[in-house]
Amino acid sequence: MGKAANISTVYDPKKVEDKWYDYWLEGGYFTPEIDYSKRPFTIVIPPPNVTGQLHMGHALNNTMQDIIIRKKRMEGIPTLWLPGTDHAGIATEAKVKEQIAEEGLSKYDLGREEFLKRVWQWKEKYGGTIIKQLKKLGASCDWSRERFTMDEGCSEAVREVFVRLYEKGLIYRGDYIVNWCPTCHTTLSDIEVEHIEEEGKLWHIKYPFKDGSGYVTVATTRPETMLGDTCVAVHPDDERYKELVGRTLILPILNREIPIVADEYVDPEFGSGAVKVTPAHDPNDFEIGIRHNQEPIVVIDDEGKMTKNAGKYEGMDRYECRKTLIKDLDEQGYLLKVEDHYHNVGHCYRCDTTIEPMISKQWFVKMKPLAEPAIEVVKEGKIRFIPERFTKIYINWLENIKDWCISRQLWWGHRIPAWYCKNCGEIIVARETPKSCSKCGGNILEQDPDVLDTWFSSALWPFSTLGWPRETEDLKYFYPTSVLVTGYDIIFFWVARMIFSGLEFMKDIPFKDVVVTGLVRDSLGRKMSKSLGNGIDPLEVIEKYGADTLRFTLSTGNTPGNDLRFYWERVESSRNFANKIWNASRFVMMNLEDFTPKGDMDTAKLTIADKWILSRYNSIIKEVTKSLDSYEFGIAAQKLYDFIWSEFCDWYIELTKPRLYGEDMESRVTAQHVLWLVLSGTMKLLHPFMPFITEEIWQHLPHEGESIMVSKWPEFDEANCFPDDESKMYLIMEAIRSIRNIRGELNVAPSRKAEAVVRVSSDDVLEILKEGAVYIKNLANVSKITFIEKKEDVPKKAMTAVISGAEIYMPLEGLVDIDKEIERLQKELKNLKSEIERANKKLSNKGFLEKAPKDVVEKERKKQKDYTERYKKVEERLKLFM
Repeated sequence: MGKAANISTVYDPKKVEDKWYDYWLEGGYFTPEIDYSKRPFTIVIPPPNVTGQLHMGHALNNTMQDIIIRKKRMEGIPTLWLPGTDHAGIATEAKVKEQIAEEGLSKYDLGREEFLKRVWQWKEKYGGTIIKQLKKLGASCDWSRERFTMDEGCSEAVREVFVRLYEKGLIYRGDYIVNWCPTCHTTLSDIEVEHIEEEGKLWHIKYPFKDGSGYVTVATTRPETMLGDTCVAVHPDDERYKELVGRTLILPILNREIPIVADEYVDPEFGSGAVKVTPAHDPNDFEIGIRHNQEPIVVIDDEGKMTKNAGKYEGMDRYECRKTLIKDLDEQGYLLKVEDHYHNVGHCYRCDTTIEPMISKQWFVKMKPLAEPAIEVVKEGKIRFIPERFTKIYINWLENIKDWCISRQLWWGHRIPAWYCKNCGEIIVARETPKSCSKCGGNILEQDPDVLDTWFSSALWPFSTLGWPRETEDLKYFYPTSVLVTGYDIIFFWVARMIFSGLEFMKDIPFKDVVVTGLVRDSLGRKMSKSLGNGIDPLEVIEKYGADTLRFTLSTGNTPGNDLRFYWERVESSRNFANKIWNASRFVMMNLEDFTPKGDMDTAKLTIADKWILSRYNSIIKEVTKSLDSYEFGIAAQKLYDFIWSEFCDWYIELTKPRLYGEDMESRVTAQHVLWLVLSGTMKLLHPFMPFITEEIWQHLPHEGESIMVSKWPEFDEANCFPDDESKMYLIMEAIRSIRNIRGELNVAPSRKAEAVVRVSSDDVLEILKEGAVYIKNLANVSKITFIEKKEDVPKKAMTAVISGAEIYMPLEGLVDIDKEIERLQKELKNLKSEIERANKKLSNKGFLEKAPKDVVEKERKKQKDYTERYKKVEERLKLFM
């Protein structure tokens, strides 16, 4: 049992946060015990890139996860938040390539083995940065179970999955059109390509008939690809071209013969209705080429340069070729016209380079058989998206899914477990490196140089991290996990793939709820980016204001699925909230020095104020618990803010002060008990949001147990419901507010006592206000309260306030110097009158209205309105005094 002790006058997060985080780690509070008598609660962290630095998106996402985890842990549930990092193939390789470039080296100079050594060294040196930053945020992950997508266990899981899918016929290798990034030198899956609308050109080019009888016009946004054209396609029902199908055209510049084919893919409404077909450099053209037996002709290589098939343009960069080719087409009379044209252009999500569709031998996962059960579990409600609108997006994507290209032309990552026999060409896919060919017995085997898409290993995260393919205790107990908290930008990249992987390999869903967070935007609603220079470093916010302040800022106004605007004013507000809590807690602690909680409170000894705050606290328990269980973090945070700031600090503490300082010891002990119960319980409710300050305060309060984070979550108690007393207290508070407002309007000095005359409409109201008279006197600084029934007893010169069931009058005599007040009001009327006349004159001036900017005119109209309203109020006040 702890005792209230001396506590610092000012809250300093720097002194508190590291101290308590170390304490929690040493106590092992983040590490759950396996207890088969209890159902566990599990979250796997969306693994941040090992290259990463904590950004606001991470801070938001991990704060939400920590709120869920801390509450569940306090509910006595074995709670696991499993952390880890992703090897991030493209990003990490790019970092190390930059590093060795400073030494004048490329990865090819080092060779694969030496380069990978450098990557591992880089990972060991810098890879833990984001983990340290997550600890600064207060993330209560079980660091003893931390994983990395390329650690031994996860790598074993990756090989096992690849082999099983291959043996089942769901992984295959083939020529296919892929998205190629000429800068990163690797393929990208469709969802790794970001489509950006750009202003481009549409070139209309003549393709002459072989017999010289005319030409067909085709339109293209990528003229350099025409050098790889194998045919021109038209729609079979297009009357303009029906007679031309089967005829031969001459490809301009290269003078190659190409046929006209009929294909239903062609849109007769676009351009001329005739489409040039380049099977090697367009995914749709690739399909047309297959249907019409057209051999692809590659004219752009993996560096984005033209190949020998491009004739005299060989070796040119693709955009340099475009310029030269357009000039040649124009000079030779093939260029018919050029139009401005807006179209979507694919860019690499990593480096922003324009994607080049290329034919390449790649490894693919057949998606249809895996997608169907992943659609069903969501349709059946076994997995639900919060908010629900993301269900439709998820299902629509999976219903239209293409096979997934999983090979990447990188060195850093999980190398594809496939070997090629140099003797007979056999492909061997195996869990372990084979010593000889299973077909011919030859021992000259070469492993596929490519690595797997980073998302291939991330897809296994909910079960590979728990030990799969081995049957571990963790896997048996903690899978399936409970909730996934993730940004909407990776639903396809990651969420869908985890669902079908879990169903395929664990025969069970990977999680029950998917809570979708939005993006953190700047105060103007713009996405935070380096180019705009509007990014805010969460570590800087933590350094200046503390982690609790950042966490609470990200929690307030946060609704699942919606973007969150970051305002510095809200950070200041959260910091002020922390200070308010600290100062109020200090006051309570100073008044609990001689207090030890003993058993339950005697309800008969509770005042109306005690019952009101206990009842309100009881309601807050219910509301916050319900909001958090519904993932309504913003609503829960706002309810706590309003209760703590307004009801507990501004009202209840003030209401108890006379009892704490008074002679009645019994009343004092009751007030102490209520203050202790409500403050310690509210700190528990606030703990998931602001873990550090709540631990510091709780440790200074009388308590049982070692830490607030493993203390019992408060529960709603019917015995603490006092609805009648709540209603009574609201009426008393209304009376206090009304008197305070009158004093404020009259600028009455706080030290000057006032009288109040109250005319009530019923005996019930009279009884309540009499019971609350002591509070009204203390909090509204009233010396005397007189209750009247008749209207004629109302004081003649008095300010009036109307409240529920009563009228409150404050006699002006003795409260203000009436003659001085009349003089002040007459002077104010005169000033307001001249301001109104000035505004009227300005607004009746046609020249001002026509020439002045709109906002200036609008400001003047607002001034005119404000002055007129103020004039009426001052005039009414003057009548009262006269």
